[in-house]
Amino acid sequence: MNAPEQPGGAPRTHPRTPMSEGVRVRMLRAVHGDPRAAVELAAALSEHQLAGLEPLPAEPVAVAPGLLRSQRREIRTLPPDTRRLLLIAAADQYPLATHAFQRAVAAARLDTGPLDEAEAAGFAHPTSAGVVFRDPWTRIAAYETASALDRRETHRLLARVLRGEGEAPRRSWHRAAATLGPSRRLAGELRASAHEARAAGEHALACALLERAAALTPDPRERPRLLARAAADAWRSGDSDRARRLAAHGDVDGLSGLLALRAGNATESFDALLAEAVRGVESGERALAGEPGGATDGDRTVGGALIEGVGAVRGVRPAVPAAPDVAAHLVARATEAAVYTGDLRRCLEAAAVADRYGIVPPGTLGGLAAAFEGRYEDARDLLKAAAGRCGPGGDPTSLIHSSIAALMLGDHTRAASAAVRAAASARARGESMTVPQAMEFRAYAEFWTGRPRAAGAATLDALRQAYATGQDNGACHLQAALAMFAAVTGDEDVCRARAEAARTYALARGLGLAAALALWALAFLDLSTGRYAASASRLRALAGFGPGHGHRAVRHLATPHYVEAAVRTGDTRVARAAHADYDRWASAVRSPDDLALSARCRALLATGPEAVEHYRTALDLHAGGTRDFERARTELLFGGALRRLRNRTEARDRLHSALEAFEHFGAPHCAAQARGELRALGEPAGAPGRPRDLATLLTAQQLTVARMAAEGATNREIASRLLLSPRTIDHHLRGVFNRLGIRSRIELVRLLASEE
Repeated sequence: MNAPEQPGGAPRTHPRTPMSEGVRVRMLRAVHGDPRAAVELAAALSEHQLAGLEPLPAEPVAVAPGLLRSQRREIRTLPPDTRRLLLIAAADQYPLATHAFQRAVAAARLDTGPLDEAEAAGFAHPTSAGVVFRDPWTRIAAYETASALDRRETHRLLARVLRGEGEAPRRSWHRAAATLGPSRRLAGELRASAHEARAAGEHALACALLERAAALTPDPRERPRLLARAAADAWRSGDSDRARRLAAHGDVDGLSGLLALRAGNATESFDALLAEAVRGVESGERALAGEPGGATDGDRTVGGALIEGVGAVRGVRPAVPAAPDVAAHLVARATEAAVYTGDLRRCLEAAAVADRYGIVPPGTLGGLAAAFEGRYEDARDLLKAAAGRCGPGGDPTSLIHSSIAALMLGDHTRAASAAVRAAASARARGESMTVPQAMEFRAYAEFWTGRPRAAGAATLDALRQAYATGQDNGACHLQAALAMFAAVTGDEDVCRARAEAARTYALARGLGLAAALALWALAFLDLSTGRYAASASRLRALAGFGPGHGHRAVRHLATPHYVEAAVRTGDTRVARAAHADYDRWASAVRSPDDLALSARCRALLATGPEAVEHYRTALDLHAGGTRDFERARTELLFGGALRRLRNRTEARDRLHSALEAFEHFGAPHCAAQARGELRALGEPAGAPGRPRDLATLLTAQQLTVARMAAEGATNREIASRLLLSPRTIDHHLRGVFNRLGIRSRIELVRLLASEE
């Protein structure tokens, strides 16, 4: 029996442990996209590795030993002179590109003619820039087929010719690769070269240099510090599996807790980070007092590595740290973990520890914690200070926090700007792992300002990057965001699939924030399709008990939708209490959109002419805000209220305005509600004839699938690109054919061509 396949073609060989999506993406990257190696690696993974609980193998021989043996046999059929040239080319490219092949060949006075044999055999071909291998596995085999002595001689040759400006880190790498060790002097050179590489944004190179330094250092106390630094560099470069392995070998619990914050259990991450912060501060205090049990030189070495690792993850390079500096970073990250869980008790616990030791968390995290406690004026002040730190330049993490703060304050333009700058800064610094976080908050800003399709496309790209860099917790948040975008654009099946994936993962990892976002998406889907009782029930559960179930902040943000659903079902008692708290927040932050939504809630809870005045107030406030989609929702509700008050002329104007906005946003369910209200007025609101723009006939996901199919992509290829299952893609195509009245892909190609 054939093993069932995951989307993208990777087989599942452990029926009891399905391969997680993050593992599938990282596995395909580890095997350089080679399906043969993917089959081999998938069969060798443990159940914990399949579930993403342990990192994937590191070395090529462990990834695909069978494929590598086959490639080695092929390389051995070549003449010795050809193999030597291929060895130089491979060592120049693997595992790090040093761009010195031509210089090395010239220095060794070698003839490149034997490369013709490699080209004739289809293994590689020479170019003006060097040698291009058939595939990465051929390159690896060309290197590993050579003897250890030949490899060391080749590295010495490359080191001799790497004398140009900025080439010191690569020269050090080759010198270290040619050394059996140990060597205190070379380990020191590698540390300095790693610092230079890090400053240039080459974190993968810095990681490799520090790993080699750890292997060569004769001081066992130095090894944990070097591996901790290497883990931080691996993480910043996007290699989460290597980072997790190095963090374990580095024996630095705080750094492991930081990595768990992005890919592990958020509650366990919180506990580990806060405990390490307390231990570090108390140990430092005892050392300063000269008491027994204080930090030793070895402890301070590990502490220094830890804060440098923390600083690397955050995007800063601190000076020589003291224990309080370490604790401040750890408490800040512990607060972040508490926010992810949605656990108010943990937020208060982190705040108590910070207060006890005189530690001030970053403004965004402090502001969120204050908002959790209902201290809205304090939260506003902290968030405003954080949002103001979004000028040009700056480290990406600070810019992301500025974006979060701006979102909380309702300043979506500033939020989007800070997120864009954060992504640009992260790319410039080589911090691959930070890019999807920045893109996530940019997508939120675009979504709230009425661009759900653009937000969905950006979020899907961020989702791929989150999985590729091992940030499965971030991917869970992005899945929940995509569920919300799908709810707005009418993709019910995608909304439910994304929400279910997010909630299942969130419950297992204690991510209350992601779980609540997914539930909000389902609630909005119910609200926009007239299932008001179901919507109200879901929205009441947003602050569910226990990490991984709900989140108070999301419940607060969803209050306007809850008030609408509750009023529709006649349950206004709880809705009034929820609105009172929301109005207190809106009055504190003075965001036009929040004030407008509060006025809309007041209109829903009022009756007769009083409601009309509240609606007018809401629309006046919306005019000064940026949430155009919610403005359209307000016009829809206002139009319905005017219709019931028999103010037909203004009702018709408001409803047509709302309908036009929903069609522009690509929100078919909301558009259908507007048409229903217009029909109740006796207006002909149906869509006349066949629209020219397919975007008004298909959902966003259907249109994307249709275009990919028309370009010739198979269902499996589309599934892999959209991170969905082939079965879901098949369902979408059937829906496309039904809505367009066609029967084949050929007709689809013709129809799309006629629309261009």
